[in-house]
Amino acid sequence: MRADIKAILKELDSDEIDYYINHMQLTTIETAMHSHTKGQLLYAEGGIVHIFIQEKHWYLPARCFMWIPANVPHSILTYSKKVELYNIYFKTTEEESKFFSKPNIYFANDLLREMILYTQHWFGKINSNDPAKYYFLRAIKENLPQIESTKLPIMMQHPFPKDPKLLEIAKFLNANLETNYTIEEIAQRFGLSTRTLSRKFKENLGMNYVRFLRSLRITKAFELLAEKQHNIYEITLMVGYSSLSAFSNIFYKVAGIRPTEYAKLMVNSTRKE
Repeated sequence: MRADIKAILKELDSDEIDYYINHMQLTTIETAMHSHTKGQLLYAEGGIVHIFIQEKHWYLPARCFMWIPANVPHSILTYSKKVELYNIYFKTTEEESKFFSKPNIYFANDLLREMILYTQHWFGKINSNDPAKYYFLRAIKENLPQIESTKLPIMMQHPFPKDPKLLEIAKFLNANLETNYTIEEIAQRFGLSTRTLSRKFKENLGMNYVRFLRSLRITKAFELLAEKQHNIYEITLMVGYSSLSAFSNIFYKVAGIRPTEYAKLMVNSTRKE
């Protein structure tokens, strides 16, 4: 990060600033829960970014962006090997499009992606005394509501476990996705009855064990696809599926896109040096 986070938050909250930029290139990041008076466009180039909002866990895959409305508490986490995180903050008002009032994740089309990448060397406040940058960012903001149709399915987010035991189980599963552990095996490993563990998932997460495990697997698949180090069959095995067709169907059901199509997006998004 280029500057102290507290100083950045204080500056970008100024009502006199219309736009603010704070891009980062990093291997890991974990922020505390925070909020700001401007809406945030968060775009990830490479890797998976985890965003926690209102007790929901959102997955931001590469080639997508998330809109975080103003004054919404959130935290950001990524352990990807390398990720370029583009953060553009916009002043918004209640009279503007409803797009700006709801958090969600969207595919970034080619034009929007190129516009975001064009700002890669900009930093700090952008006001009308720098008209070239100011009106460029204004054009990005004005066009965001037009891409509502590229919103990703709601299953790109789900509750994240706060229960210590479930959090421990989630970390174990995430580190062993290639193994098909049943809920009975997990319950025994962590000293719980199957009935108790099943109840914990439903009461704490609002979903069953199978659905939660599926979400972990598809999230990891997104990350592996973004890294472009493995073919799709290898990724299929790495996230615990023995059938390529089964993996493809479940990936599509969760993400609304086939893994082959997403892999092509990743290839096409490789930047020319």
